[in-house]
Amino acid sequence: MAGHSKFKNIMHRKGAQDKKRAKLFSRLIREISVAAKLGMPSPESNPRLRSAINTALAANMNKDSIEKAIKKHSDNSNNDQIEEIVYEGFGPSGIAIIIESFTDNKNRTASEIRTAFNKHNGNLGASGSVRHLFEKIGLIKFSKDISSFEDLFDYSAELEINDIEESDEFYEIYTSIETFHATLEKFEKKYGIPKESGLDWKAKELVELGLDDAKKLLVLIEKLEDIDDVQKLSSNINISDEVMEKIV
Repeated sequence: MAGHSKFKNIMHRKGAQDKKRAKLFSRLIREISVAAKLGMPSPESNPRLRSAINTALAANMNKDSIEKAIKKHSDNSNNDQIEEIVYEGFGPSGIAIIIESFTDNKNRTASEIRTAFNKHNGNLGASGSVRHLFEKIGLIKFSKDISSFEDLFDYSAELEINDIEESDEFYEIYTSIETFHATLEKFEKKYGIPKESGLDWKAKELVELGLDDAKKLLVLIEKLEDIDDVQKLSSNINISDEVMEKIV
């Protein structure tokens, strides 16, 4: 019986991992599709599409799936009207949240996002209510096995970058939105395809949360990310390692 229970736990973890991977792939395909629909279907002449493809490749998506996504949505005569809409809201302790979405029905999307906020200790704000707390930047994210920090820093000093942050697993390189694509090309030539790249929202200042509010906020974020139309979410949250250990 103990062995059977262990097997069930392993299968549960595998199921959760498969679900997370499927959700990631769905969002990567959507980004490729929208980039192809809004611009040229060629990554050489469409920087946004090129960045989306590279992120998908870094996540081990196969090339056939990528090509199908481009072909399906690159025809601008397609009647599916996909809109990019940014929503803004507040979580526990006034934490600011920015949500990027792709939708073919903005009423449905707004309703689902508002419901998630209302049910989980937050509220949906008006346009412009929190974005002043963020700056729009270019993000290039590499695994740390590409180089030592010193070598990466020396190379980056020759380029137009705003900052480099180092975590246990990754280097995160920040650029202005104007210099992002040119800088990305130079990093790709030097280090290959990054783990992730694209435009993002970076909080100007982070807000520290205690255990109770951190738990509530993580539930809210999970519910928002579960909404199909939600593509990306940014917040100004900071949870200490000590608090995170108690949550996990």
